Amino acid sequence: MQNFGGQNQSMYGSPLTPYGRNFGGQAGAMGMGGMNTMATAMRTGGQNQNQKQGAHEILMVHEVLTHTIDTINNFELYRQHVKDSQLANILDNQLQHMQSGYQNIVNFMHNRGTAHAVPYRAPRSGSPAYGLRNPSPQMPNTSMNQMDDRDVASCMLGCAKSSAIMCTQAALECADPTLRNMMVSCSQSSINQAYEVFQYMNQRGMYQVPTLADNTTQTMVNTYQAPQGGMQMQMQ
Repeated sequence: MQNFGGQNQSMYGSPLTPYGRNFGGQAGAMGMGGMNTMATAMRTGGQNQNQKQGAHEILMVHEVLTHTIDTINNFELYRQHVKDSQLANILDNQLQHMQSGYQNIVNFMHNRGTAHAVPYRAPRSGSPAYGLRNPSPQMPNTSMNQMDDRDVASCMLGCAKSSAIMCTQAALECADPTLRNMMVSCSQSSINQAYEVFQYMNQRGMYQVPTLADNTTQTMVNTYQAPQGGMQMQMQ
């Protein structure tokens, strides 16, 4: 899905689609009518006539796909405001992964493909920097022309965090094990995407990590102790 060290990734075993292509028509179809079409396909089956899904699964996957469409559309809008080449590379990789993931979930729900979950992977870029270092004041922009790399990165981070929560909720409502694995992979991808953006922002002082006083941290940590004799409970 991304290219780090010459290794290409794909999601759920399908090849990547070109940047920004082959998604417009499908994105527009995923309103309530699209959900009904998806539900009908799941009931009637294309390859598997016996495939069934519960109501919670259909509704939660509908939410995940709609959120994915919104995020893809937002990333397309953010792209024109990116100036830093590293952030542009991160955005392109994540966008491409989301596009491929969306397509594969839709294919699976329409019984047009198998699922092989491969979460998004991002390289570790070093240890985070802790502490506040003269953080810049933050305020809303008064014009879209003021949008800069920090704004884009912060919006990307927010999208990834909300996606992780939604996909985790969907996984908890899935009875079908394959669909559950796809939602788990989607959640893991969003978590990794969020951390990748956090690392970028942290390295540039855009996302600083405040800390507690050492004695406060140590006091809180020391509050929790292992039970004497281990964790085995004695049954009376």
